[in-house]
Order: sequence, then structure tokens, then C-alpha cells
Amino acid sequence: MPSQESAGVRQFLLKRKKAEAGKTFTVEEMRQNLESMFANRPPEPEIKVEKITVEGIPAEWVVAPDAAQERAILYLHGGAYIMGSCNTHRGMAARLSRAASARVLLIEYRLAPENPFPAALEDAVTAYRWLLSAGFSPQCLAVGGDSAGGGLAVATLLKLRDEGVPLPAAAVLMSPWTDLEGTGESVKAKAETDPWLQAEGLRPLANLYLCGQDPRHPLASPIYADLHGLPPVLVHAGEDEILLDDSVRLVERARAAGVEVTFKIWEGMWHVFQGFADVLPEGRQAIAEIGEFLKERLCGT
Repeated sequence: MPSQESAGVRQFLLKRKKAEAGKTFTVEEMRQNLESMFANRPPEPEIKVEKITVEGIPAEWVVAPDAAQERAILYLHGGAYIMGSCNTHRGMAARLSRAASARVLLIEYRLAPENPFPAALEDAVTAYRWLLSAGFSPQCLAVGGDSAGGGLAVATLLKLRDEGVPLPAAAVLMSPWTDLEGTGESVKAKAETDPWLQAEGLRPLANLYLCGQDPRHPLASPIYADLHGLPPVLVHAGEDEILLDDSVRLVERARAAGVEVTFKIWEGMWHVFQGFADVLPEGRQAIAEIGEFLKERLCGT
């Protein structure tokens, strides 16, 4: 049963969703809205944050006190490919670093519409290659992401696989956006239960990223990709989110391709509920389970 705390967060999100219904926001307004929701949630003082540049890409190392130096997670933030930053996801990165005892590299990949598909993918692949060049072993690396960042994480693995680059030991996906065409049954079936996402907003956001390209391109919508050869993957989704079928179908295709998948649908939860882990017990539990998954698969644990 969902926690009492989750009822409060749900009401907050529903109130926000109702207030925004029918309104049209500019890209800059959407970016500012996401920043205002998450940027004021700084990590604990003991978390070390180091701003760096990775082959021209703004990035941060987010490191918990007990994080092993040889283990790292390349984390790709969500935000529909048009918003999101280190500011919005620093707290998430800090919790993952603590839970997995690993360093987290959080990158600010180029955003659409200024930089449409495949710019974000190019940056993610560049960042992973940079980690290898910095001396990290693939057995000590993981790739993770939420929402658009989850879909981008899968695309990154596919691109690396096809280029013959050694893949990381594991991947973690939170509510991944894997179908930019929005054909999942849950888009309609969960439209009323999802307290956050607006079903009618999916395609316009996808169009900003695709800029006229095929929404079924396998590196934009990984549910259409050949997923063979990917590392073990953990997928978390909320029971009440309109993108639930994006996870369900990805998991089905991955398992059919022989990929080891751990999949959990969280009762009464919504899209990327882990982002509210500072106030949400379910979010903290999910992060802890992600940490255990990674500790079992990354080197040195």
C-alpha cells in the first residue's frame, strides 16, 4: 500500500497538473519549471560535487563518502530531451552514489530543440568513451537514467554495442521513455491516474527532439531496437504512469533477446517517483534496491 507521504506528493503533483492543463509553455518556461521543482533540493553536505568538462560537455562528479574510486555510474538525466540539468538531478545522483557505493558522472548532454536527435546520444556515447579512456574498466561501470534519460541510456548501450565498444556491467532505467510515438495502451489507460504527466503533451515534446525524424528510429525509440547483447538491466516503473507500457514493452523485447532483466512496477507510484526520495519512502526504497542491484554486478563488491 502506498505510504501516507505519497498521498501528499500526489496531491502536490495533481494540483500542479490541473493548473497547467490546457496551457502552452515555451521551452524556456518548461526548463524553468523543472528547475524550480528540483533544483532547490541540494544533496547532503558530505556529498562531494566536482564540476568538470568531458570533451566539451558540462558535467559533474557526484561522490558519496564511501564511493569506491574504481566504480562509476554514467547518469543521464530526464526531461523529455529538452530540459533537465545537473541542478535538477544532483540529488538523484547523490542518492545513487551512496546506495551503490560508486561515483556518479552526471552530464549535461545537448538539449533539443536547439540540438535535436541524435545530439544527446552523441554526447552520452562520448561521455562513456571518456570514462574508458580515463582508466575505468567496463566491469566497474554502469549506465543509468530516468524518463528520457532512461531511453537515452538504452540507445547509448545499443550505439556502443554496434561500435564494438566494451559495454558496462549493468544498466538502470527509471520510468524510461522508449516510445516517442506514444503508442502504449497506458498512455490512454493511465491518463487519469497519472498525477504528473499529460498524455497530450508527449508527441509535441517528442517532435521537438526528433525534428522531423522517424519516431520509430531504434535509437530514439528503443522498443523498436534489436536488444541482443546488452548487459543486465534493472527497470523500475510506476503503476500509475502513462509511460508504464514503455517499460513493459522494453522489458518484453529485452528478455526475448536474451537480456537479463530485473523489472518492478511500484504500486501506486508515478513517473520517476524516485526523484522525490527526500520525502517519499518508496523513493528511498527504490534507490536502495537500485544500489543493491549495482553492488552485485559492479567490480569490487
